[in-house]
Amino acid sequence: MANTNWFDFEKDIVALIEQLEKTKETHEKGKLDMSDMIASLEQKIQEAKEHTYSQLTGWQKVQISRHPNRPYSLDYIENIATNFTELHGDRHVKDDKAIVGGFAQIDGKPVMIIGQQKGRNTKERQLRNFGMPNPEGYRKALRLMKLAEKFNVPVVTLIDTPGASPGLEAEERGQGEAIAKNLMEMSVLRVPVICIVIGEGASGGALGIGVGDKVLMMQYTWYSVISPESCSSILWRTWDKKEIAADALKLSANDMMGNGLVDGIIPEPLGGAHHDPEVAYTNIKEAILRELTALEKMDADDRIMKRIEKFSGMGVVVE
Repeated sequence: MANTNWFDFEKDIVALIEQLEKTKETHEKGKLDMSDMIASLEQKIQEAKEHTYSQLTGWQKVQISRHPNRPYSLDYIENIATNFTELHGDRHVKDDKAIVGGFAQIDGKPVMIIGQQKGRNTKERQLRNFGMPNPEGYRKALRLMKLAEKFNVPVVTLIDTPGASPGLEAEERGQGEAIAKNLMEMSVLRVPVICIVIGEGASGGALGIGVGDKVLMMQYTWYSVISPESCSSILWRTWDKKEIAADALKLSANDMMGNGLVDGIIPEPLGGAHHDPEVAYTNIKEAILRELTALEKMDADDRIMKRIEKFSGMGVVVE
């Protein structure tokens, strides 16, 4: 099995896949013709996947969004863009490796791509601070956005973070101010801005690069003011209630879409982007090009006004 990292709720699928592999092995040895059995098992696997992934809970979607084989920002950039030139540093403190960004082209269309980057192994995770940006990361992102505005190039952000860096040094260097300034500046950028949640979208750490004309979520991602574990620890003083918290937070793409907090959902391969990254790359590229085509036809002032109205209207209740 190519995917060795399966979740508990996928155990029925795993059992069928193991049975299929054994059947294929017997068939290839030429002792028995197992063609009908192979076809039957493949059909059962497809049915099991459709059944399992159509009934996912909020917590199960959170688990999929964190799968270690799931594509990260640099994977998407490498596969949907060309001529990517990474830019470094915030011009104040240092270069935050948890935020990557630079000019690139998507089907010949120039864009500024900015994303939160996690690591695949221990060394990379330490280098990228587990995808948790420090203040200099958000200041670097803002510097790149203003550079894109200067050259009239649209901005695409890829959101995937468990939250902003929670350390004392981050607070001392103005974590809250850096995120707040990004919210303010992104709301009035004169170029089209598309924000896409490609994995985890936790709290202000995600929102710091999440104000755009179009905010999209991939199918098996989550976006919330707090993670299920942290919510559980605050309300129940234990992480054991994280499944209940995940459902209560309404953090899935469908929930966010239903509440009018995002503008669209980008479909993923059945079970998550890690099952077929190429399909995920194609879907996200098509979504970016489609949204950019529509946004570039609008007047800049109209875009800004619609952007401000959209975010200002969130959470408003009229009785």
